[in-house]
Amino acid sequence: MHACTTCHGAQGQGRNNDYFPRIAGKPAEYLFNQLTAFRDGGRTYPPMGYLLAFLPDEYLRKISQYFADLQPPYPNPDTNPVPQATLDYGKQLVMQGDTKRGIPACAACHGERLTGQQPGIPGLLGLHASYIAGQMGTWRSGTRHALAPDCMHTIAVKLSDKDITAVSSWLARQPRPADPRPVSRLPGKLPLVCGSQPE
Repeated sequence: MHACTTCHGAQGQGRNNDYFPRIAGKPAEYLFNQLTAFRDGGRTYPPMGYLLAFLPDEYLRKISQYFADLQPPYPNPDTNPVPQATLDYGKQLVMQGDTKRGIPACAACHGERLTGQQPGIPGLLGLHASYIAGQMGTWRSGTRHALAPDCMHTIAVKLSDKDITAVSSWLARQPRPADPRPVSRLPGKLPLVCGSQPE
C-alpha cells in the first residue's frame, strides 16, 4: 500500500492540497471503479495510470477494501471566506437541486448526510472545494468518465461555473457527521440511471 499512502496519507485521509483526496471510508466498489478507470483510461492522471497499468482486478479489489475499511479523522471544514449568497445557493443545489434545469439534488444520490451510498456512490465530505470543482469540471468536459450510463456527466454538463463554485464551496464547509460511513441503501430509486450504482 506504500504507493497509495505516499500521496493519500498513511490512512488514506488525503493531503492538505487539491490533488490527493481522502479515499478512506469510501465504498469499496467505488474505489475499485476509480482504480480500474485510471488503469483503463476512464480517468486520466499519468502517475495513477503508471502505477496501475499492470495490476489485476483481484489486487485492485484488495486495495479498495483495505481503504474502505479505514475511518481516520476528517480534516476541519474549509474556512476560506465565501459570500453567504454563494453558500446559500450551493446548499440549495446540494439539498434540493434545480428541477427546472433537470439537475437532481446531490443528496438524492449521495444521501442526506452526504456520506455516500453502497456499493458505488462516494461521500462528498472532507474534500477541498477546489478538488470538488476540478472533478465536476472534468466530468463536464468529458475527460473523466464513470461506468455507462455516466450519470455524473449527464448532470455536470448542465452546471454553470457559478453552480460548481457554489456547490463546491458549500460542501467543503460542512461539518463531519458523527457516523461518516456510507449508507447501505437510500429509500426509493435514484433520480437517474447510473452505471456505477446498479438498481
